[in-house]
Amino acid sequence: MASDTYKTIKSSSTGLFKDRGSRFVSFAFCVTDIDQIKPIIDKIRKDHHEARHHCFAFMIGADRLIWRTNDDGEPSGTAGKPILGQINSHSLTNILIVVSRYFGGTLLGVPGLINAYKSAALSVLENCDIIELTLHEIHEINFPYENLNVVMKILKEEAIDQSDQEFDLECRIRISIRVSSSERIITRLSRITGLTHLYIETR
Repeated sequence: MASDTYKTIKSSSTGLFKDRGSRFVSFAFCVTDIDQIKPIIDKIRKDHHEARHHCFAFMIGADRLIWRTNDDGEPSGTAGKPILGQINSHSLTNILIVVSRYFGGTLLGVPGLINAYKSAALSVLENCDIIELTLHEIHEINFPYENLNVVMKILKEEAIDQSDQEFDLECRIRISIRVSSSERIITRLSRITGLTHLYIETR
């Protein structure tokens, strides 16, 4: 069974790494949509306009399938890839890490750059609170009022979160079920006469 948990950061943070006069200021942000990326990077470019490079990597989605790296003018593979490597080594997702480099006048070479961007990314992650979250399926169930007690008994036994309830001749409840338990619980509910369910989303 695939995991229904994933790791991310609780809130934004900053870090710093220095090497031979160059300063690598790192920033970590919680992101859940690719459209959030550009405004964050644009703001960093504006706030840190004296920095020569703003390199980044991000990973989005519980399945960790949406990702990208950017070297922003540094030699190919020396910045974005090491940043992403730290994201991967911590098994994180829904995260953007940006590293702004203030050039100190001394060329670091390819190995030096790789180490600097890796270390800057590690620095900011060491300042982050890493948390584990659980994926839940949201379903809407509909059933006759006469079966309300049976439905509520199951929801209570399974400790299922409920929202957006309507109790009338036909009842409607929106429920949140942990992904790893959803098939079993939905099967159990579906045995109730007249109950139908509609999958809404996973989050």
